[in-house]
Amino acid sequence: MALIYLLASADAELVGIACTGGNIHVAQVCANNLGLLELCCAPNIPVFKGADDPLRGRWPQRSKFHGDKGLGYAELPPTDRRLAGRDAAAAWVAAAREHPGELIGLVTGPLTNLALALRAEPALPTLLRRLVIMGGAFGADTDPMAEWNIRVDPEAASAVFAAWAGRQQLPVVCGLDLTRRVAMTPDILAGLAAAAGPSPLVRVIEDAVRFYFESHQARGHGYVAFMHDPLAAAVALDPALVSTRAATVDIELADTATRGVTAADRSGARKPNALIGIGVDPAAFFDRFVERVGPFARRLSALRQPGTARDPRA
Repeated sequence: MALIYLLASADAELVGIACTGGNIHVAQVCANNLGLLELCCAPNIPVFKGADDPLRGRWPQRSKFHGDKGLGYAELPPTDRRLAGRDAAAAWVAAAREHPGELIGLVTGPLTNLALALRAEPALPTLLRRLVIMGGAFGADTDPMAEWNIRVDPEAASAVFAAWAGRQQLPVVCGLDLTRRVAMTPDILAGLAAAAGPSPLVRVIEDAVRFYFESHQARGHGYVAFMHDPLAAAVALDPALVSTRAATVDIELADTATRGVTAADRSGARKPNALIGIGVDPAAFFDRFVERVGPFARRLSALRQPGTARDPRA
């Protein structure tokens, strides 16, 4: 849904998609991204295969929160699109060097690829215009255990936050305490379907989100779906969607039950390394999501009508 939002946004030009393993293996992540680009009649945006293991050790047991293929009940169309030649870490570096000061980096999974890119190009924090991270948990009412994206590779996350310490442009971090305020409901999903009309794209969204609804309900959150990654994508395009507070983020690296837990020091005694999201208007986000994705889905449906030429920039 985050990628769909970006593809539906006229103010976004995607220069590359870096894949990493996590809930599912990286090969499936790559296949999902290629299939989604096909479904959305997207231009030939390069998709890069990245890490399938963290910087240290192996992934913990993979989550079933999004189903075996990471898309719930959704099925994507076949495609002859292929992966780009270089790996994801090299792609980060190449793109940043090619567009210095212009690129907005968005990380909605483990930070492994970005950490590897920093090893190759330590100047990345100065080459990127902005960085948005979905990860961590900073509120008193969140679970005491670590958030998934940070927990599966805390060394990578620690390296990324260290690289941005004291920088003029700090990364915006959308933690669970922020993203859990943005909950998709069946009514909101129905509003999206109404705005789009009959649409293969909305059917994919509905099938994916229905599984996510059920996953949340099974874990006691209710029949809702938290929009962790779509919110981060929206913030990447418009940081004003959330209010933030500067902090120094520390990550537990010890092999204990709290490995990967994020802690925010807001005292100002140390150089900040992040702008932590602390406020969001969920209604404003969903209004924007429907306003963009609904007409986008409707245009895609029109393109697929018999006798209609395909426009890859739709």
